[in-house]
Amino acid sequence: MKPLKLWIVTMLISSNIYAQLPIPPQTKVSETALFQREYPRVDAKNQAYFRLYAPQASKVQVVCGKSQDMEKTHEGWWYATTPPLPYGFHFYHFLIDGVAVSDTECHTYCGSFGRSSAIEIPEGKEGDYYRPQNVPHGQVRSVAYYSNFERKYRRCFVYTPAEYETWPQKRYPVLYLQHGMCEDETGWPNQGKANFILDNLIASGNCRPMIVVMDNGNCGIHFKPKAGEDPQKAREAFGATFTPILLQDIIPMIDKQFRTLPDREHRAMAGLSWGGHQTFQTALNHLDKFSYIGTFSGALFLKESELDKVYNGVFSDSKAFNQKVHTLFIGIGSEENFGAKALSDALTRKGIQNTFFESKGTAHEWLTWRRCLKEFLPLLFVSPQSTPAGMNP
Repeated sequence: MKPLKLWIVTMLISSNIYAQLPIPPQTKVSETALFQREYPRVDAKNQAYFRLYAPQASKVQVVCGKSQDMEKTHEGWWYATTPPLPYGFHFYHFLIDGVAVSDTECHTYCGSFGRSSAIEIPEGKEGDYYRPQNVPHGQVRSVAYYSNFERKYRRCFVYTPAEYETWPQKRYPVLYLQHGMCEDETGWPNQGKANFILDNLIASGNCRPMIVVMDNGNCGIHFKPKAGEDPQKAREAFGATFTPILLQDIIPMIDKQFRTLPDREHRAMAGLSWGGHQTFQTALNHLDKFSYIGTFSGALFLKESELDKVYNGVFSDSKAFNQKVHTLFIGIGSEENFGAKALSDALTRKGIQNTFFESKGTAHEWLTWRRCLKEFLPLLFVSPQSTPAGMNP
């Protein structure tokens, strides 16, 4: 066969093998798709559309909350359309003959079973607070630093407000914001959209300009006690190294490299899920360092009968606590069952001032935590002690 004819035949075979179904009408590419990819897609009914090329597979499923069989409609191509999904950020992956894989046409995010694909089901106007708007934007910097505690280099992400570059004499309060189990320091700047939430709230005058530090909480794997290990002790040890790293390495580094207000009146800490647990373990045991505290779907494991004893008895003296802690925020999704409302009520009965927030219709997910952050930020650094002379409110 002549070279030209061979090339034509090869191209015809290839085009048949890679033939795909037409793009579903009235759908658009998810914001999580890679550059110029056509999938995953969403429609106005909040249905998600997935595609995968796996010509040798005998069974393919997409797991997006629930497992769903995909249909092999062309040679090598598999497709699936989900029922309507709730608004927000959803992890997903494929099961190819029982093997879990990420979607090669999509960005991956730290969470779920490791590095996982995800799709965003966009909200209407309600979600504008976490979308980029035509307002001044801050910077998210990747900061490498050496941990003397771990004896190795680590990385954190640091948000600085838009005005940070134009007010060279101004110093700022700091929020230390933590991710949850199976995640890392990329969680809040990526799927959490923390920088856009801050940009929009600062621009609207609903929260103070601040520095936000997002670090790795050393809890980036599912918690599971080892064989023969005491579950309670294992749980206490899980991610516990983050507290000394934060106190001994991260805070001094941030205060040295950035224009901070380096005292407890201008320092806050918050976290989601296990990061909420780490926040209580760290901040409540070190009120000389923090005066604003928040937990979003926090893994707290607290009983009302034990409140006087936990965290070195910090809740036993409500007057002293309320003088030191200017905001204690407890947030949760309405579809969760973490006992957050019961904890808030128990603290209130003891005279501990706290703010409870419930995200309607959301579960243990990023939409809950975005909403919690939106509600938490306006409560920070608003006490008289947090506005030193010469600092703009």
